Amino acid sequence: MTRLSRLLELTRLNKLSRRELIIAGSAAGAVLLVGGGIVAAAWPDDHTSAPLPTVGPSIPVVPPEPSIPDITDEPSDPASSTPTTEPTESESPDEGDGNSKKKPEDAPVIANAAAAGQGPLPNSSPVTCPEATVTVQDTKSLEEALSKAAPGTSIALEDGTYTGKFVAQASGTAAQPIWLCGGAGAVLDGDGIKGGYVFHLNKAKYWRLVGFTVTNGQKGVMADTTVGSVVQGLTVHDIGDEAIHLRADSTDNVVLNNTISKTGQRRDKFGEGVYIGSAVSNWCTTNNCRPDRSDRNVVKGNKMSQTTAEAVDIKEGTTGGLVEGNTFDGSALTGGDSWVDVKGNNWLIKGNSGTKSPLDGFQTHQILKGWGDHNLFTGNIATVDGPGLAFALRQPAGNIVACDNKFTAAGEGLSNIPCK
Repeated sequence: MTRLSRLLELTRLNKLSRRELIIAGSAAGAVLLVGGGIVAAAWPDDHTSAPLPTVGPSIPVVPPEPSIPDITDEPSDPASSTPTTEPTESESPDEGDGNSKKKPEDAPVIANAAAAGQGPLPNSSPVTCPEATVTVQDTKSLEEALSKAAPGTSIALEDGTYTGKFVAQASGTAAQPIWLCGGAGAVLDGDGIKGGYVFHLNKAKYWRLVGFTVTNGQKGVMADTTVGSVVQGLTVHDIGDEAIHLRADSTDNVVLNNTISKTGQRRDKFGEGVYIGSAVSNWCTTNNCRPDRSDRNVVKGNKMSQTTAEAVDIKEGTTGGLVEGNTFDGSALTGGDSWVDVKGNNWLIKGNSGTKSPLDGFQTHQILKGWGDHNLFTGNIATVDGPGLAFALRQPAGNIVACDNKFTAAGEGLSNIPCK
C-alpha cells in the first residue's frame, strides 16, 4: 500500500488531521527539488568521537511544501468527534481548551542559532542529593516544607503516600538549588487522573526533583517558566495525560533517567511521556500569546513504555535541545504515530532506541513556517514493526538523517530523504 493510500485509510478511521490530509495530497502531486541544510559537528563530550555528518552537495528529491492552514481554522472543540494526529494540548482547569480567540504572536526563528549538537546545554551528569535540611512524612509536612523552601533547602521524603497536588513557587539559585529527594517508595499521589498536576514547578527555578514516584494525576510533573532544574530518577506512571512537561519558556533543564509508563489514561492522544514547549494553539492560554521558547532542554536516559501518544513531543518555537540515550516502547501508541515528533529547530536526536510503532519511528512536522527544521538524527536504532519509515521528515527542509542510524521492520525503509 502506498503512503497516500495508507494516510487516506487512516483518515477513514478518524486518525488523520486536516493538516496531514493536505500534506498527503501535496505528496501525491509533482515533486520539487529543494536544497539547503546545516553543518553539524560532533556533540561535545569528554571523549573523542567521529564527526557528525554534514550536508553534501547532492539535492534530494522531496515532496513539495504543503500549504499550512491558519490556526484559526482548527476545530474550536478539542474534544471534537474527528480526532487528529496533531492534537492541541489537553484542557485542564487552568488552561482552557487551547483555542483562545486571541491570535498568538509570530514566532520568528532564532537568528544565528547554533547547529544541532553545537549549542550550549546544561550539564546532564547525574546529581546526588545532599544531607536533608528537613524531613517530611505526610502531605501536611510536605506542603509546609515546600512553602518555606529557600536556596539550599533539601527536603527528604520518607517512604509513604503523599496524597494531594503539590506546588513549588520558591526559587533556588545555580549555586544553591532547592532539593526534593526520596526513594521510589515515597509516592506523590494526585488523587485522580481528571484534573490538576501532581507536582507543579510554578515559575520556580533551580530545583532538583530526585528519586520519588509520581502517580494518579491528570499531569505528572508540570514545569512552568523553570530554569536550570533537574528531574531525575522519578517513576511516573498511571497519568491522565502527559508525564513530564516543560512549558512556558522553561529553559536549560534536564529530564534524566526517569521511568515513565501508562500515560494517556484519561485520553490517549494527550498521553505523551516528555513534552517540551506548547502547541501554537495554546500560546494564548499558557504564555500570554507569546511563542513558548522552551529552549536548550535535555531529555536523556529515560525509559518510556505504555505511552499512548509520543514518548517525546517537541513543539514549535523551541530551539537547540538534546534527546539522547532514551528507550521507547510504542506498543500502547493509540493516540500518536511515532515515538518522537520534532516540531522545533536545531535539536539533536542521538543514540535512542525504539520498538513498535503504528506508523513511523521518528518524525518532524512543520506546524509553523520555518519550524521543524535543522534537526539532526544520528546513532538511533529504530525497530519500527510498522508500515511507515524509521525517520519521516515532514517537511524535509534542512533536517539530516545520518547514515549511522539503524532500522528494522520499517515498511517504507529508513527515511524519505537520503541519509548523510
